[in-house]
Amino acid sequence: MSVTIDYFYTHVSPWAYLGHRAFLDLAARHGARVIPRPVNLAGVFDASGGLPLARRHPVRQAYRVIELQRWRDKRGQPLTLKPKFFPVDPTLCDGCAIALAEAGGPTSDFSIRAFRAIWVEDRDISDAATLDALLGEVGADARAILAEASGPAVQARYAQNQKLAVDIGVIGSPCYVLNGEPFWGQDRLDLLEDALISARPPYVPV
Repeated sequence: MSVTIDYFYTHVSPWAYLGHRAFLDLAARHGARVIPRPVNLAGVFDASGGLPLARRHPVRQAYRVIELQRWRDKRGQPLTLKPKFFPVDPTLCDGCAIALAEAGGPTSDFSIRAFRAIWVEDRDISDAATLDALLGEVGADARAILAEASGPAVQARYAQNQKLAVDIGVIGSPCYVLNGEPFWGQDRLDLLEDALISARPPYVPV
């Protein structure tokens, strides 16, 4: 029986970038259906007590950089530790992924290009021209997708993803939700796979 994994992420997250391919490969191995749910982290942080990077203690910020280097090596992926366009508003980029998903388009391919744009190539993913080029690379109708991305229907879906994330207990990006159980962070992929293999009931707060 096929299972479904809700995939909460934002393109401004380096952790989502580092885990993107590994997660999709894992899902494919187990025949799991992936529902991409780009989400605005501001509301998630507000609900869960998280802090945006600039407001975290310097010790936590420094440790983040150490972890990024570890996982960059572990995943064998290039990663710019201080990209030129970061922090940046991911709303339009996230909206493009939602619009593609709603149209049955190549959401995952677009997302990996968007991740690489910010985290490898020093490009501005809030810029419509950058997104136009990325959408063109995956064969999408860039003008139509960009229009949808900033339109009310997609922005309503973006807000719905945020509400769903808060209701489930998502606390950051990426978060993979299996049977209502959240697995936060690309470093939890092994635990997600264990749950898929065992088909155990979801763990819940006690």
